[in-house]
Amino acid sequence: MRTLSARSDSFPLVAPFRISRGVKTAADVVTVEIAADGHVGRGEGVPYPRYGETIESALAAIETVRAALEAGAGRTEISALMPPSAARNAVDCALWDLEARLAGTSVTALLGRPPIAPTPTALTISLDTPEAMGAAALKLAGVPLIKIKVDRSDPAAQIKAVRAAAPKPRLIVDPNESWTIAEVRELQSLLVDLRVDLLEQPLPAAEDAALEGFRSAVPIAADESAHVAADLDALMQKYQVVNIKLDKTGGLTAALELADAATAKGMGLMTGCMVCSSLAIAPALIVAANAAFADLDGPVWLANDRPGGVRCTDGILSPPSLWGSA
Repeated sequence: MRTLSARSDSFPLVAPFRISRGVKTAADVVTVEIAADGHVGRGEGVPYPRYGETIESALAAIETVRAALEAGAGRTEISALMPPSAARNAVDCALWDLEARLAGTSVTALLGRPPIAPTPTALTISLDTPEAMGAAALKLAGVPLIKIKVDRSDPAAQIKAVRAAAPKPRLIVDPNESWTIAEVRELQSLLVDLRVDLLEQPLPAAEDAALEGFRSAVPIAADESAHVAADLDALMQKYQVVNIKLDKTGGLTAALELADAATAKGMGLMTGCMVCSSLAIAPALIVAANAAFADLDGPVWLANDRPGGVRCTDGILSPPSLWGSA
């Protein structure tokens, strides 16, 4: 017989994490544990206010499937009972972890994939003054990939400051839905001149029809506009890359489906995360193995991660031991 437990956990950050929509000082997450036959599978989700989620609503959603889970429901049944959400992500990943532990193997082996390898990740420079962002970039000048959080105040100065301090890394620029289509057009030359590799979700998701037919000089990734595989047909004329986050897809199961569908349609892949612990990053690393861009530095922002978490050295994540293996 199975038993389910679900709780909230909070991880203070080492520094405030600022984006165009606001600032975070802690990673507030939902932790799910499913126990059976002496083994425990764990998963983590990050409820996101942008999608109307809270810790309380996520825990309530998990309670609605308690009876089904404790009676033995699997990932397919749970996907029919819960919408894509952080709550379902935590449950789905806990089920994957439990299955691997019961089988005495790893999740990658269950999937027929090689073990997770060390993975280059973007390290994020949060929104600040151009001077402060340049100072932060100077410390990251030797990493492979930097992600810059910008807004509408002076994105050109913000990006220039980072590139001047860190001339070598690849760059992702993320306005978090704060730009207009006019600003996207106006900044094209700058993005090219500063060798920006990817522009992530510049327009509000509700206004991204303005991107239809627009030929960007820099690939544009759908983040807030992209959740599950069913979204892809509407995205293909607007974006070249899809950012896969397990909290949006509702778990590893749907994330892998989205990755396969996007690849089949010729779209590039990015794997992202919320500000979270390594328990959420471990399954995302499986998706990242086939992605051109990984943005999985959530645990880097924590004052203290979970035991057995990832290690980040010069922008390279070493796989964690806390999830997905026997």
